[in-house]
Amino acid sequence: MENCIFCKIIAGEIPSNKVYEDEDMLAFRDINPQAKVHVLVVPKSHFATLAEMSEAQSELVRKCLVKIPAIAASLGLADGYRLIVNQGKDAGQTVHHLHIHILGGQNMGEKML
Repeated sequence: MENCIFCKIIAGEIPSNKVYEDEDMLAFRDINPQAKVHVLVVPKSHFATLAEMSEAQSELVRKCLVKIPAIAASLGLADGYRLIVNQGKDAGQTVHHLHIHILGGQNMGEKML
């Protein structure tokens, strides 16, 4: 999508602090971190929410989820991390390209956020 900031980051039009990239996904540090470690994992196919994804895109999400433990390990998150996927306006989704937040590097406590 031409106006999607994550599509522009994936295309290299906007710089990012990459922590991992392959043919299916890109992981980069959030510019507005909500924890000591805050990384976004973004499928390279554009779709806004889980409800919108195709069967092929669901395979990309599966690949992201399978890769996240290795990404988290490379970030030093051996003591744990939190994953968040915001879905829609009421959930606080501000970029309408599906992405998975990896939060960690600190004790996150039992609260949701």
